[in-house]
Amino acid sequence: MGRRDKSRFEKWFSFSRHKRRFGAKILAGQIEVDFASQKKRIINGDEVVCTHGSANSLETHFNALKNEFSGQAELNYTHAKIIVLIRRDFEASENFQLFEQLWEKEKRFLLKSLNTRWLISAVDTFVDYSSDAATRALSLAASCLFNTVKMQETERFFQDADNCVDNEKRIKSLQQERVSLFDGTSAFAVGTDDTLRNMRWRIDKMAKINVAGEILQEVFMRLQKNDCVYRRFKDRHTRDRTGWW
Repeated sequence: MGRRDKSRFEKWFSFSRHKRRFGAKILAGQIEVDFASQKKRIINGDEVVCTHGSANSLETHFNALKNEFSGQAELNYTHAKIIVLIRRDFEASENFQLFEQLWEKEKRFLLKSLNTRWLISAVDTFVDYSSDAATRALSLAASCLFNTVKMQETERFFQDADNCVDNEKRIKSLQQERVSLFDGTSAFAVGTDDTLRNMRWRIDKMAKINVAGEILQEVFMRLQKNDCVYRRFKDRHTRDRTGWW
């Protein structure tokens, strides 16, 4: 059996969690709810420094996040701060309502303005707190899609796999025979396979259901543009009618 998440009762008695929420009331009170104006205000900063982990001090973590959003609209920073407050379990229900309001009012902006890291943070938040089953399910689908690719690309990094070259003989064989991978699964017919096209069609249908479906669609399309397995398969694809991008 895998390790379980702590219950809310257990979390309440965690000293470290109380410590990580210190000062939250003041900082939460400084969050503006005039979302429209924040799209026009750009955060000034010298250098973008992405956060890695999080400081115990909430104020220190907020300041680090501000550097991460240097050059971006202030609304992106507000979105991140709300997520942090929710994750530190400070008035999580109230802050999740604010989070939902933000996505309801500024969905179009956030879908294009947030980077993929923060889109995934958004769907993880929907998974944990949304009362709508469809929203939770589609959010988890987006998270699973991205984290699977992230894991695969991380493995390529530590194995120095970007120096590998294609075996053209094996690529050709995929068009001629079923190559078994594991547990009844066969390899893609690289260049002609229609699997990803069909998956794209299904994702497009899900995008019409709710905002989580739209985030799933946005994440999927970004994977075709950035250096990852999806774009590499796209670059090798030769049959127009089975294209998925």
